[in-house]
Amino acid sequence: MKLLLASQSPRRKELLSSLGFEFEVVKIDCEEIIPETIQIQEAAAYLSDLKADAFRSLEEDEVLLTADTVVAIDNQILGKPKDEADAFKMLQNLSGRTHQVYTGITIKTARKSITETDVADVTLDKLSDEEINYYIQNYKPFDKAGSYGVQEWLGMAKITSLTGSYYTIMGLPTHLVYKILKESSLI
Repeated sequence: MKLLLASQSPRRKELLSSLGFEFEVVKIDCEEIIPETIQIQEAAAYLSDLKADAFRSLEEDEVLLTADTVVAIDNQILGKPKDEADAFKMLQNLSGRTHQVYTGITIKTARKSITETDVADVTLDKLSDEEINYYIQNYKPFDKAGSYGVQEWLGMAKITSLTGSYYTIMGLPTHLVYKILKESSLI
């Protein structure tokens, strides 16, 4: 079977490669809008499914992997920041608090589709305005849900605890991907 990764994320590419899978990166264009009626814990899976459904019909020898990550705090989803001010506001909101990171994955073939979500709790130490500005200026987190990457400076310097998979926070629950691909004999 030929594995197709529908993600431009360098982190997802690195993680899937590190799992030992060979794959081709494909592009999917779809508008990622979450309905207001959806539960927060279902949003990442919804977006992952949306991407998988937007992809062309799969050939019999193809397996498509899509993923999406959302950060949530106070019953609110923090998506990718629109600009520096939005990133600053998000990071101020996360400062000194615990939030959830949900990553949904969809693994789809011509005959079936499997979608699962993993969640991790992340606690950040207090962030000063100077630290937030430093992070935004040096790491440009505009392509990251919640305005941060766990593998970057903010994660190294300011995460005081996490419960769940580090890789879920990074954007790909590798344990689920491996389990589904191997146990379903898809790859």
